[in-house]
Amino acid sequence: MEAKAFPMNSGDGAYSYTKNSYYQRAASYAVKEMLEEAIAEKFDVTSLSSSSNTIRIADLGCSIGPNTFITMQNLIESMERKCHSQDRTNMPEFHLFFNDHASNDFNTLFSSLPPGRHYFAAGVPGSFHGRLFPKSSLHFVHSSYALHWLSKVPEDLLDKSSPAWNKGRIHCKNASEQVANAYANQFAKDMEVFLDARADEIAVGGMMVVIMPAHPEGDRPSQSMARVALDFIEQSFVDMVKVGSISEAELDSFNLPLYSPSLKEMTQLVQSNGCFSIESMELTDPLSKIVCPLNIRALVMHLRAVLEGIFTKHFGSEIIDELFERTLDKFAEFSSLFESCCGQQDTQLFLVLKRK
Repeated sequence: MEAKAFPMNSGDGAYSYTKNSYYQRAASYAVKEMLEEAIAEKFDVTSLSSSSNTIRIADLGCSIGPNTFITMQNLIESMERKCHSQDRTNMPEFHLFFNDHASNDFNTLFSSLPPGRHYFAAGVPGSFHGRLFPKSSLHFVHSSYALHWLSKVPEDLLDKSSPAWNKGRIHCKNASEQVANAYANQFAKDMEVFLDARADEIAVGGMMVVIMPAHPEGDRPSQSMARVALDFIEQSFVDMVKVGSISEAELDSFNLPLYSPSLKEMTQLVQSNGCFSIESMELTDPLSKIVCPLNIRALVMHLRAVLEGIFTKHFGSEIIDELFERTLDKFAEFSSLFESCCGQQDTQLFLVLKRK
């Protein structure tokens, strides 16, 4: 089961990612000032654009908008401000590459490009778990809420003879140590490939910013929003087995290819690669820009926009409405548990790397 086969819901319908990506957008707003500060203090726009007067930027895992457009506009405006602060008379041009898997809805993405944008746009289909660009051709790489998708589900999770067989569960949260290790090992393999590819593609002095779910050292937060949401979906699947909507075998053979690392894991992976310096690494609260109480229905719609494709591929489309209706009921039934997640939740990694 490869994550690349399951894009966000396309188009602009009621269940589309375009219409239901508010929570990820809010998570990006939570680090907007940090991104601006990183560019102002650590990105050498003058030297990087000296040869061609062009800054080349890639957004990896861009999906279909509108979040990528908002973030890229903020990023470019930050670079322009830095140029003005240095009294540059010739503003560089910006060439922006939107990347996602070939199955991504690029038609929706490019049909909604902002008018009056200050950049030239191009699409680059393909997995970021591998090379996408020529050597030393990029100056800035951005990736938000994409790297926690694994390239594939760890094989041991589906092997009934393996200690990591994840029977009756759909993810690694609250699972056994063997399951957690299988996920961690797959993530490490994926990140090794990812960092090797980016080391080839980013020019010396170039920068990469990664935003993704993560957690502090030790046990994962027992009541983070993501953990509670996945638990509710998992419980809904279990209930559907009990009433015969899906079979036990179908549930036992399914696992979400999602993993959130610790800061220690990310530090070790970057240091092992050896091609990047860590300019900044910290956990932030993805809900800091959201006024509580949370809109539970909107959150469930967001989950559906993100996960419907992968669920449909395995279980079929006929179970989707029932699954998310049950999930919404779980949120309502255990509302006090979920509302407790609206406090401080430092479960979002903000990572700034510079190519040595």
